Amino acid sequence: MPVVRTEKLTKEYKHDFIEFEYGRMKVNFVPKKTCALIDLDLEVQQGEIFGLLGPNGAGKTTSIKILMSLIYPTKGKAWILDKPLDDVSMKTKLGYLPENPYFYDYLKGWEFLDFYGQLYGLNKSERLKRTKELLKIVGIEYAANLPLKGYSKGMLQRIGLAQTLLNNPTVVILDEPLGGLDPFGRKEMRDIILSLKEKGVTVFFSSHILSDVETICDRVAILYKGRLKALGKLGELLSAKINEWEITAEGLEESKISDLKPHIKKLITQGKEIFIVLDKPDILPTVLDRINRENARLISLVPRKETLEEYFIRTLGGNQE
Repeated sequence: MPVVRTEKLTKEYKHDFIEFEYGRMKVNFVPKKTCALIDLDLEVQQGEIFGLLGPNGAGKTTSIKILMSLIYPTKGKAWILDKPLDDVSMKTKLGYLPENPYFYDYLKGWEFLDFYGQLYGLNKSERLKRTKELLKIVGIEYAANLPLKGYSKGMLQRIGLAQTLLNNPTVVILDEPLGGLDPFGRKEMRDIILSLKEKGVTVFFSSHILSDVETICDRVAILYKGRLKALGKLGELLSAKINEWEITAEGLEESKISDLKPHIKKLITQGKEIFIVLDKPDILPTVLDRINRENARLISLVPRKETLEEYFIRTLGGNQE
C-alpha cells in the first residue's frame, strides 16, 4: 500500500504584473500566473527511502508544503497513510522538518525538545527519555544546556531532526535535510535516515546533494519546472554501461605513455603515482601492457558507471523548456 500518494497535484500562484505605458504615465495590472507544480503523480511505498530531486525552483518544496497542508493545491489530490491531507488523526503519525525551520532562540536544546514533547502529549518521564535519546542520536547531547541562539546552522539542523522524531513517526518528511551540514554531519544524517528505514519508517525527502541521495535512496523522482521528468529505482534509471576506466599506477613515467595522450581523458601525476582516466575501453589493454612492460605497479583499476549526477544532467539537458 502506498504511504504517500499524489494524483495530478498542481499548484499555481496568481499575481499581478505591472505594465507601464511611458508618455501617458498609464499603469496596467495584468493578471499572471506561475505554475510551481504540474500534474504530479507519485507513490511512495511503506518502509522505503524516497528522494525528490530537482534544481532550485523545480517544485520540491511546493510538493512537500502541500503534503503538510501548509499550502493548498490548485487542483489534484494527495493522501498520506491512505488518508486525505485534512485528516488530523493522520498527522500524529508524521514527522516533518522544513528547509528553514524557526527556532525559539532563548530556549536551551533540552527545553526546546521538552516543549514540543508537551505539544505531542508526552508525559514528563516520556519527554525526558526521548529528549536524552534523540540528543544522543543526532550527536549534540553536549549542547543540551546551550540556548539555541548559540547553535551553528548544522546544530540547528540536528535539533530540528530530533524534534521531528519526538513522536516516533511512521512517516518522516524532510525538506533538504542535508543542507548546511559538513561532511561528518551529512554522514551522520544519512546513517540516521538508514536507521529509520531499518525500523520500518518511510522517509520522503528532497535534496540537491545527489551523491548523498545515491547512497541511501531506494527510489527517486526528478522534478524540473514543476513537472515530473523521471521516476524509479536507481538501478533502473542509471545506465549499466561502463563509461570510464580509472587507473592508478606507481612507477610509470608519463613519457612512456605520451603517444597515448590523445586517447586519454585525464592524466594526473602525483609523486610516484599516476592517475589515468580512459573513456575509450579499446586502449585499456595497451595501457595495462605499458604498466607491465615498464615494471610499474598497478594500484587500482576501477570501472565507472553512470552516476546519479550524470543521469540528472543528461535527463534535464534536453528539457530546458
